[in-house]
Amino acid sequence: MKTIVIVGGGAGGLELATRLGHTYGKKKKANIILVDRNRNHIWKPLLHEVATGSLDINTDGVVYRAHSSIHGYQFQLGTMTGMDRERKVVYLSPLTDEEGKEVLPARELSYDQLVMAVGSVSNDFGTPGVAEHSFFLDSHQQAERFHRALLNQFLRLNQQGSEGVLKLAIVGGGATGVELAAELYHVADLLKMYGMPEMSAKRLKITLIEAGPRILPALPVRIALSAKRELSKLGVNILEDTRVVSADEFGFIANEDQRIDADLMVWAAGVKAPDFVKQMDAFETARGGQIIVKPSLQSTVDEDVFVIGDCCACEQPDGTWVPPRAQSAHQMASLVYRNIQLKEQGKALKSYIYKDHGSLVNLSKYSTVGSLMGNLTKGSMFIEGRIARMVYISLYRMHQVAIHGWLRASAVMLAQKISNAVKPKMKLH
Repeated sequence: MKTIVIVGGGAGGLELATRLGHTYGKKKKANIILVDRNRNHIWKPLLHEVATGSLDINTDGVVYRAHSSIHGYQFQLGTMTGMDRERKVVYLSPLTDEEGKEVLPARELSYDQLVMAVGSVSNDFGTPGVAEHSFFLDSHQQAERFHRALLNQFLRLNQQGSEGVLKLAIVGGGATGVELAAELYHVADLLKMYGMPEMSAKRLKITLIEAGPRILPALPVRIALSAKRELSKLGVNILEDTRVVSADEFGFIANEDQRIDADLMVWAAGVKAPDFVKQMDAFETARGGQIIVKPSLQSTVDEDVFVIGDCCACEQPDGTWVPPRAQSAHQMASLVYRNIQLKEQGKALKSYIYKDHGSLVNLSKYSTVGSLMGNLTKGSMFIEGRIARMVYISLYRMHQVAIHGWLRASAVMLAQKISNAVKPKMKLH
């Protein structure tokens, strides 16, 4: 019986494991193994809500081991460190507990087909001081670490009475940086309800730093301008054409001599594949370490290795490259699922053509802006407000349906709605 190993349980990896588990795993036609370094899955576009406490990974996340038992695949907790393509094995590092004691030794996993879905991380471009003094939001552990630091700063500020402000600097005017800035104002106002009467959004001083000429550079200009207008109303200081050259414990230095003071610093700029992908020298890689693939999403050096999501460098017929977005990962997972079936049947594989269904940016409770694209809109249609918010929520609901199925996803949504009605509106620990 063949073994299909999927490394990475993000949006694309988990959706693919679920579909392959239903088709092959439950019917004992193949062993489907999902490998991830985390025990829980959270939809990556929501990590900024984990960082602010609006979302709790313990109640809103998906536990891989429980999910795998229902959907016909196996789950392996581990971190991939390398592979041997000739022997068809991937290497996993030893698993240790919080005290550093070894729980599991270094392991090898054999495969017949491998799917690399290891996602991406922020790229600090080696900027001095950034790694030592900034928070990153590439995983829920990093988001929770920022959340704990944020709560400590709120406690300090509340204790000071009505004087003083909390200074936050966010580097990166993409969707993560923009959505995080808005969400921070929302949770600061919420704290009045939870024993911090001196807290409010007015006591935040947030600076959003973008190296390019405008925020949201990957999205249409109209969306960027609308988001900038809403953020400015909230009080965000937006610095465009501002390149950070170094960081220290007191803030960022930009454009050689411009100091941006901050109590908390977040780096949400740049995208690259995890460093180990390039270091293991097993694939042809792009500048950012992403694995270059054929139109079928097979790696250029090994037809038994497929690549999906942010770690995939896929060139389109028009010469553009597929952007690292959740909708890309979803579409890629669907194509690889089909191509695995076609490969087994000895048929020609299908090529991946990215379909842009639009872009949405959620500015917490204040606004949602975006555009929809496709046959129904005959091009691009700008939306904002309540309609945009409903579409934004529906994207997450579609992901839930993809990994749970309609019936179970409906139950999960209902449970979350009940939970949200009785639990605090933000995580306070």
